[in-house]
Amino acid sequence: MPLTEPVAIMAATHWLPEVRQKPADLDPAVRPADPGYTALAVSESLSGPELAVLAGQRALAEAGWDGAELGLLCYAWSHYQGHDFWSPAHFVADRLGANTALPLGIQQMCNGGAAAVQTAAAYLRGTPGTRRALIGTGDRFAEPGFRRWTGDYGVAYGDAGTAVLLSTESGLRPRLWLHTVATVAAPELEAMTRGDDPASPAPRWLRGTIDIRATKKAFLRRYPRDHYAGIERRKVTEVISRALHDAGLTGDDPRLTRVVLPRFHFDTLDTAYRPLVAGLTTATPVDFGRDTGHLGAGDLAAGLADLLDESLLAPGEFALVLSAGVGFTWSCAVVSHPAAADPIE
Repeated sequence: MPLTEPVAIMAATHWLPEVRQKPADLDPAVRPADPGYTALAVSESLSGPELAVLAGQRALAEAGWDGAELGLLCYAWSHYQGHDFWSPAHFVADRLGANTALPLGIQQMCNGGAAAVQTAAAYLRGTPGTRRALIGTGDRFAEPGFRRWTGDYGVAYGDAGTAVLLSTESGLRPRLWLHTVATVAAPELEAMTRGDDPASPAPRWLRGTIDIRATKKAFLRRYPRDHYAGIERRKVTEVISRALHDAGLTGDDPRLTRVVLPRFHFDTLDTAYRPLVAGLTTATPVDFGRDTGHLGAGDLAAGLADLLDESLLAPGEFALVLSAGVGFTWSCAVVSHPAAADPIE
């Protein structure tokens, strides 16, 4: 989605629980042989939407905004939100005082945060009367319904809330410019998280604990061993190439200095993402996920927050921020640090 003009990112924050669960904390009988992370962020009581509210409050405070000034609130998640028949987007909007905003739930699994940023940017550019938006995400992968370390292949799951503030107003100085969000999908892979299971009438009807490994095994029995890997390589290549094109960049542009990787298992990053990034760009890959885990729908927003917190971009420099989720969908956002000579829109 190339934007006719960049959209201002006024804040990007995450709220990570203080508790970190390390592999050594696990019972040896269930400890993964190859954890892939030094620790996972674990919420002991707060739900995903409650974590999102905390991140949203932090973002509003950083920008000096009031929730009542928001025209749009997009909220994304990938796992259970705490109530069975409910709109978490409306809960987050209410708790942030955004009672005149349009709350919109975005359900694209772990790529939902990227889809929400893309949706909000397009909405702001296409709706002249709406100039401020908040994108929030929140996920908590609590036991016993979800085995955060061993319930899936290639990823372990941490808890977090995130928030990003976008604006198309004039007269504001952004923290970052958002130039584009490119997205590609492979719907033929949806069965990786469905497997051979029949549709059930209620959540966790077939299994008391979500078992993504079981559905992936069922899917992989039907296809050659490298079927998914081949599609992943093509789609990651496509989404990075499209994002660079839409932003008017080449992979060797000296202004492009960072590529923020998804918070996946280091094995997945080393075998799939790092080689592709190295072949397509001269930018340095950045991995923020070793002591947090994969943050569900929040990886992209958390990556933006860490870019800012770590001051990794100098004025005029660009970064790619990658995201992916089952379905399957891949996104790549292109952002830049405002140059000293950039006009204030």
